[in-house]
Amino acid sequence: MMCCGQAKFFKPSSILQPMKAVVVNYRRGRHTQNPHQMILKAEGVDTKEAAEKLKGRQAVWTSPAGKQLTGTVLGAHGNKGALRARFETGLPGQAIGTPAEIL
Repeated sequence: MMCCGQAKFFKPSSILQPMKAVVVNYRRGRHTQNPHQMILKAEGVDTKEAAEKLKGRQAVWTSPAGKQLTGTVLGAHGNKGALRARFETGLPGQAIGTPAEIL
C-alpha cells in the first residue's frame, strides 16, 4: 500500500537480470513482413502481462561472426508471452531459431 506520495521500489537484481530468448520470426502479415521487427520468445514468460513488464528493455542478438545487433522490446505479441522487438538494422533470416538476450 502506498501513501503520502511514496513510490514503490523494486529490487534491481530481480528486474535487470539478463534473460535468454529465441528469435521466432519476423513480425509479418499475410502478404508482407517487417525486417526491422522480430518476434522473440523469452524463457519463463508465459503470459501477456509478464511480457508487458519487459517493455522498453534492450534485446541483443549476436551473429555467428560476433557482431552484436541491438533492439528495443516494444511490447507483447499475442497472449502467450511472445515479445515484439524493433532492431535498428534488420536481422538476417539466419537469425530465426537462434538465441538472443534481453537485458
